[in-house]
Amino acid sequence: MAKGSRKVIYAALAGNAGIAVTKFIASTVTGSSAMLSEAIHSVVDTGNQLLLLWGMKRASRPADERFPLGHGKEVYFWSFVVAILIFAVGAGVSLYEGVKHVLHPNPVENVGVSYVVLAIAVVFEGAAWWFALRGFRAAKGARGYFEAVRAGKDPTLFVVLLEDSAALLGLLVAFCGIGLGQLTGNPYFDGGASIIIGLILAAVACLLAWETKGLLIGEAADPAAQHRIREIISAHAGVKQVNELITMHMGPQSILVNISLDFTDELSSAALEEAVAELNGRIKQAVPDVHRVFIEAESWTAHRAQRQQQP
Repeated sequence: MAKGSRKVIYAALAGNAGIAVTKFIASTVTGSSAMLSEAIHSVVDTGNQLLLLWGMKRASRPADERFPLGHGKEVYFWSFVVAILIFAVGAGVSLYEGVKHVLHPNPVENVGVSYVVLAIAVVFEGAAWWFALRGFRAAKGARGYFEAVRAGKDPTLFVVLLEDSAALLGLLVAFCGIGLGQLTGNPYFDGGASIIIGLILAAVACLLAWETKGLLIGEAADPAAQHRIREIISAHAGVKQVNELITMHMGPQSILVNISLDFTDELSSAALEEAVAELNGRIKQAVPDVHRVFIEAESWTAHRAQRQQQP
């Protein structure tokens, strides 16, 4: 697993753990619903970072008899769990607290404490967000941000970035809710801010779940990697035709490649074995994330007949 991903998660973990304690103290002192929602949000984020680190540790285990292709997809599973927790705990509790305070509003006390805590939280969250953004920029290359999220194979980077972005937006909403409540004397703004924070978390959770779902099911390698593999195969003198090329990410830096090839009729058994070994080495050298390559030799006619028989 990329070291950059771990650094981003550690930075977010350190910031969220300290901020969560501060927010809980502030919510107790002030009685603010928005501040309590923010505290719960920080606790959920802290737990999420721990889950991502656990997933990365589990994913780094070597292949064994039970899991011959490795454990790389564990990081996808735990990223999906993170999305569920954000939705169920973060968004659910925030919406509950918001609705409760709208139905039974209470004025926020010691407002100055909330402002101080929010200001401190913005500094720490902003630093963690900037760290996550730098890591995401380095990973995305020339692709746009939305395209990078859709095409990215390491969910830890965009999960942390989206979490931190939601945290900063939530802090802004909490500040506006408490501030408007103080200016107008209307206690409903505090509960309303908590509801908005819950909706933000729900939206982020749905986006993360949707993006992680594809990785968990099994996404193909990016088009550039597939194109490079096809070039290598097509350039080999012993290959007549590429019948089918299937790629699948078994982890952020682990690609499985299955190829059906129609080799020239002149190749002997020894030459065929040599060609397979040569293609295997060239593909892995050209695309370092490729860890396993399976090559099947069959004619185009036989391959097409087999495909037609499949349901």
